[in-house]
Amino acid sequence: MTTNFETYVTDPLTLLHRAPVRGSNVRSTYRLQLRPDALTFNDARVIAEYLQQLGVSHLYLSPVLTAARGSTHGYDITDPTTVSLALGGPTGLKALSDEVRSRGMGLIIDWVPNHVGVADPRQNAWWWDVLRHGRESKYAKYFDIDWSPGNGAGGRLALPVLANENDPAALTVDRSGPEPMLALHDLRFPIAPGTDGDNALRIHDRQHYRLVSWKAGVCTYRRFFAVSSLAAIRQEDPEVFEVTHRELAAWCEHDLIDGVRVDHPDGLAHPSTYLTRLRRLIGPNRLLLIEKILAHREPLDATLPVDGTTGYEALADIGGVLIDPTGETTLTELSQHVANHGSDRAWFGETEHRIKRAVAETILAPEIRRLVAAIKRDGNAGSFDTLAISNATIEVLAFMPVYRVDYAPLAGVTAAIVGEVERRNAELTAPLSVLVTALAAGGEAAMRFSQVCGAITAKSVEDTMFYQGARLVSLQEVGGNPARFGHSPNDFHLANSERAHRWPATMTTISTHDTKRGEDVRARIGVLSQVADKWSAQVRTWLELTPAPDGATALFLLQNMFGVWPADGHPASSVPGLRDRLHRFAEKSMREAGTKSSWEEPDAQFEAAVHGWLDAVIDGPVGTGIGDLVYELAPHAWSDSLAQKLLQLCAPGIPDIYQGTELWEDSLVDPDNRRPVNFAHRISKLQSLADTPALDNTGAAKMWVVAYALWLRRERPECFVGGNYSPLYAVGEHAHRVVAYGRGPAGESPEVIVAVTRHSVGLGANGWLDTTLSLPEGTWTDRLTGNVFAGAARMDKLFTRLPVALLVR
Repeated sequence: MTTNFETYVTDPLTLLHRAPVRGSNVRSTYRLQLRPDALTFNDARVIAEYLQQLGVSHLYLSPVLTAARGSTHGYDITDPTTVSLALGGPTGLKALSDEVRSRGMGLIIDWVPNHVGVADPRQNAWWWDVLRHGRESKYAKYFDIDWSPGNGAGGRLALPVLANENDPAALTVDRSGPEPMLALHDLRFPIAPGTDGDNALRIHDRQHYRLVSWKAGVCTYRRFFAVSSLAAIRQEDPEVFEVTHRELAAWCEHDLIDGVRVDHPDGLAHPSTYLTRLRRLIGPNRLLLIEKILAHREPLDATLPVDGTTGYEALADIGGVLIDPTGETTLTELSQHVANHGSDRAWFGETEHRIKRAVAETILAPEIRRLVAAIKRDGNAGSFDTLAISNATIEVLAFMPVYRVDYAPLAGVTAAIVGEVERRNAELTAPLSVLVTALAAGGEAAMRFSQVCGAITAKSVEDTMFYQGARLVSLQEVGGNPARFGHSPNDFHLANSERAHRWPATMTTISTHDTKRGEDVRARIGVLSQVADKWSAQVRTWLELTPAPDGATALFLLQNMFGVWPADGHPASSVPGLRDRLHRFAEKSMREAGTKSSWEEPDAQFEAAVHGWLDAVIDGPVGTGIGDLVYELAPHAWSDSLAQKLLQLCAPGIPDIYQGTELWEDSLVDPDNRRPVNFAHRISKLQSLADTPALDNTGAAKMWVVAYALWLRRERPECFVGGNYSPLYAVGEHAHRVVAYGRGPAGESPEVIVAVTRHSVGLGANGWLDTTLSLPEGTWTDRLTGNVFAGAARMDKLFTRLPVALLVR
């Protein structure tokens, strides 16, 4: 090996690139899921040296404001005006900022403007005051509450916290503290001044709030999607913005942070206005990224004052180019045979519309009810039939192809959808005219229409349909389009080229706290597209050996079990905790899918049958078969994992490494992907790389790729953020199994070339044969192996040790 490990890990300070591109000093981020029980500010300081040695330029922190006690994610903020004491408080945040600054690094903060946590009213002083004083509370305008007499709760604030109709009988008065409170099991609620002195039920009837069943479909405040424990706040009010952003303003004033990631901007009343105000607050040079999930072919609004998104569209591009399209027909047929639907383009289109209608009519019924009331007011509908307007509105929302339609590039989409709905159902012409009148007014109805649109899409697509599809579940990812079975290299290159040109400082990702599966799990499942015939035959045999309670559920779970099974083929029971994790994943998957069980109406009998089947699979011949197949395909899963990691790390944009993913990882959906990370093991592994590791599937290879790619970004920053992008193509028998591109300073020829293997199963015993990649002029050294190339590089030489290469001129 000619690479010099010590040169890279002992570099005391990174050189900050001063290119004109905003955010170009942020070369890479490392996402840390802070939590009081496992990763505080001080814990982050301890691992800062390791992250510097790994080559990371910025720590990307999950929310740091005061959240609900015991929160493991931080999105349930209870006090937006203070830094979490459980994480270390303001002094801890300052110490962490000082620590990373001393290492030439920086901080990016995850910012949550849309909602606050209200699960325990006592922990949220604003919410408690509103419950106590009603609309007279100074904080009443902070929340988006419907106080109208026709709100379904008699003009009171409806709190959907009752588990069943007998719960009101459990209400008591807690007089143990300085002030009496209404008590419902572990929950406490304030008693308005002058309303005490009777039994609990009568006291309750005199409050500004009303406790209702969570199944009643009554909620009079805007929520985060359908999560009643997260109440939305009105950032459109200047006072609310000022109060909730004081901490952020102070961090910027004292230069503690280098950028902000905005959580769920689509939930806000006016995202573009909010982001303009936020940009003004943080200044022109700090990175500003938004968690914006773009639909298929939806462009990011270039009028927004942001640097890009959090990278789900890049995830789809990177994963998609590794999928083998030749497996589509066989896997579609398997899904049709086992699940009774093909999980194909037609199915996804029909299912999305059906689920969106169901979601709008059930769990988001309160939001629809409030939207329709606004439509009647803004549309001057008078006594027009409310049910007809509801039906027309839901139908339009169900056909919306994006999360939110009021961004500049989407002008005309609503008109097209309304026209299509009217063409399909002429009876809706009259109520559609009311909707159009209301939307044209540009008032409350238009605002709520956009907010509800995003909520319906998220709950229908990500949280339901992606658990019903069963053809190739690795495609069913946040921001993905599973109806599209893979991307061609040409698709991939054009997407990257656009990103380099339009959004050079956007974030890219392949794992987050919101992904349905971790990157290595997804990569392994994707390999099934290359062995579709074998997988189809195996599944049919397995389901004959161990019949399942439901075919669609079984096909979905079998792929995920294949994705997390021990790579050595050993039984799942050999991995501590894996069986329990699979059972928890199965329960969530069944309830999210909503076909046989649900969160609202769990079917205990069906769920028990699936759990029994799962154990029979793990402990029986099917488990043995899964293990054998995993072991057989492990080299190809390993190849795809390294390929997608290197493609991301060197592609246009700022790559984010989700905590722990510098080694192999087997995460499933949250909360599984928020498990504490063993950083001591990773620190030891990084130090061991100095001894030229065996680059096999033990994890050393992945960290080797991550470290050398990040070191190169540090060494030659001008080649990456703000640099150019050049597609490269191999020639020969297996040219289509290579994805390659060049990176270099803007306007100059490439100085870095990335080349990876795709569809490796098809190489068979004969390998690469005559396949070569013509390199630009010069001598090129592979930083990963030290091998030197020039001219036409043979693939069998380029990929002699690893299925990927990182060449530097």
